[in-house]
Amino acid sequence: MRKAKRRFKTQDRRDGMPLKARLRPWKHSVLAWATDGLLFAGLLWGSPLVEAAGTNASAPVSMSKAAGSSLVVSQEIARFFLASARAPKPWTNYVGDEACLPCHQDKVITYHQTAHYLASSWPTKDTVRGSFTSGSNVLQTGNTNLLFKLDATEKGFFQTAVETISSSEFTQHTERIDIVFGSGRKGQTFLFWLGDSLYELPVSYWVERGTWMNSPNLQLYPDGTANFTRAITPRCLECHVTSFAWLDPFAGPGSAGIRFSRYTNLVLGITCEKCHGPGRDHIARYRSSSPPISAAAAASAIINPARLPRDRQMDACSLCHAGAGIERSPALSFNVGDVLSNHLELQVPGPDAPVDVHGNQIQGLERSRCFQSSPTMTCLTCHDVHAPHRDLKAFAARCLTCHKVERCGEFRKLGHAIDTQCAVCHMPVQPTDTVQSVTKGERFQPKYCNHQIAIYRDVRLP
Repeated sequence: MRKAKRRFKTQDRRDGMPLKARLRPWKHSVLAWATDGLLFAGLLWGSPLVEAAGTNASAPVSMSKAAGSSLVVSQEIARFFLASARAPKPWTNYVGDEACLPCHQDKVITYHQTAHYLASSWPTKDTVRGSFTSGSNVLQTGNTNLLFKLDATEKGFFQTAVETISSSEFTQHTERIDIVFGSGRKGQTFLFWLGDSLYELPVSYWVERGTWMNSPNLQLYPDGTANFTRAITPRCLECHVTSFAWLDPFAGPGSAGIRFSRYTNLVLGITCEKCHGPGRDHIARYRSSSPPISAAAAASAIINPARLPRDRQMDACSLCHAGAGIERSPALSFNVGDVLSNHLELQVPGPDAPVDVHGNQIQGLERSRCFQSSPTMTCLTCHDVHAPHRDLKAFAARCLTCHKVERCGEFRKLGHAIDTQCAVCHMPVQPTDTVQSVTKGERFQPKYCNHQIAIYRDVRLP
């Protein structure tokens, strides 16, 4: 096995993606005028500046000697303005969850125990769930010559692929675990930095099994191989972290090998402001000598998703719970309250096509008769996002606000024993097809709650 190359080619353009025309504040208008002026100036100099601005800055440009230096300056300035226009909004006016504690301590403390907040984290002995002790830190694969070794040292956590060439020769490839993806309730996958790009490691940990296994994706991580080249894209990060900054603003949606800033704007986990928006103005109003006395005045400085129209609430959840989709704008462009379809084209399964319990949670819910017959039902109807919420009794209580338990077909046989079991039968836990892992010929598919509320004839209470 050859050691993975330390350099990867990155795209340096937006793949021809046009900027959307929209009403902008005066600062953005000035930016647009400046960009247009620079592009026009470039054309006057007789060079394809629009095309050059979307290619690598080091690429040779054909020009006359006299116009050369001026055009290079214009090209670089144009690149700067275009990059600013297309890059995600900077992490400004954000204050972090600690600033929310004085007024919302109960919500912050419980929220920090949720899978959303723990969607990504730095690797520590508390956040990495897999075992590194001798006897449980080696993953044998379907290739008898290949194994993975998991180590924890004072320098960090590491994954090493070891391939035996002969009785006296072997090769190995080691990378450090730099970021943890996953709360550890189901499982965890791990990322490593290669230069300024992030890549996924080939070994994941499944909590349900209590073992290390090949990372999920049967095409990218077939059993018996060691793949360290799966690049993390901005869309991957968008659903696992709060904020990040990339160093390749011209790389288009879905591009691989994007360079990210390790030290600027990288906020792991889904924090309060991911859904509520920047909190600086909200806090400033309440700390002022004349805090707002009306709810409307307070709400104008912060987003409360529960007060949004139903479609906008569903859009906020769909960003990450309705599949990867096809990007129409750069990652992080969407803000809670926006129309998601302007930023992401979701794949909607046909009326007879199955919906995956992990990849299509929103589509499953929207197929449900409960959702279709209620003008107000959203994810928040059943989920308290500020706390871990896996109590079947609490979920059943939501069901019984509309349904009478006596009308259930099982009531005659089991009586009120079913009062707290609605989800067991009508939202059964089932294996996903979108997340699969195979190791030594054994396939593993984690199970998730099916959000298509329905009568499942083959499901019975235990």
